[in-house]
Amino acid sequence: MKRRGALLRLLAAGQPVTAAALAAALGATAAELECELGALADWGLAALRTADGYRLELPLDLLDAAALEAALGAATRARLERLEVHDELDSTNARLLADSDLGAGRVRVALAEYQRAGRGRRGRDWLQPFGSGLCLSLAWLFETPPAALGALSLAAGVAALRALSRCGVTGLSLKWPNDIQKDGGKLGGMLAELRLEAAGPAYIVIGVGLNVRLPTNARFAIASAGGVPPADLAGGPLPSRTALAAALVEELVGALAVFEAEGFAPFMAEWSRADALRDRTVRVHGADRVRDGVARGIAPDGTLCVEIAGQLEHLTAGEVTLRAVA
Repeated sequence: MKRRGALLRLLAAGQPVTAAALAAALGATAAELECELGALADWGLAALRTADGYRLELPLDLLDAAALEAALGAATRARLERLEVHDELDSTNARLLADSDLGAGRVRVALAEYQRAGRGRRGRDWLQPFGSGLCLSLAWLFETPPAALGALSLAAGVAALRALSRCGVTGLSLKWPNDIQKDGGKLGGMLAELRLEAAGPAYIVIGVGLNVRLPTNARFAIASAGGVPPADLAGGPLPSRTALAAALVEELVGALAVFEAEGFAPFMAEWSRADALRDRTVRVHGADRVRDGVARGIAPDGTLCVEIAGQLEHLTAGEVTLRAVA
């Protein structure tokens, strides 16, 4: 794995590098180099052979842990207990959920260039090649679980839009309960996971996955898996991944502090303005039936209000999935 990561750093600029130069830098034989080049497929990438050597389809903007931490404001750094960046993990959420003993008001952050078992809502796979987006998780402890805890992923969506706006990316929307959309495609999503003790504190991990610059093979793989068509930031403002990660950490930490004190209310108006489904016909898939209705916005507890057969129903994220019909 270390050699594979080193190989990608040699190819990150997107310019061709000769096989001889790659082998010498890695201390590898020609056969070992070919093996490593082929193994890039395990991380969703491919090295293209050219007349001048090998190159990647797209340059890689790799994460820099030191620069990320330095970009955080003093208040956020004061809360930061640990920030780690990995080439590969099963899942950044799983990494932090395995932790314990986090103090109230303290923060742990994990990022990975590639996740072997990235997960979205309802256990779906989150497909993202090495270095093509952000896989970021943040852990926080609520000493006393706030009201409307089920709306936390919606507050995280607002925080993500604020972070993207800070980096020059605007015109985005939020699809209930946890998707970030750009021009109708899925730019990213949130996954909030909770470890709750009886009559005690709530340990929460919020995972954010964002597509920054997807190679062609990733778009095809996501479409083939039946997922929502992906979107990325190519073609518009393209912030560095490190700067975007720093903005996300800043906004998530700020949002969690506000949510702990005031619940979802301070985020509701912002979320409603970004609502991608409001007044649109949606198809609701429940445990045993499929129904059509019209989305009428969100309630203060984060449930989705849908008008079905003249009656307003409140839908809970864990119970249904839905897509816009029109």
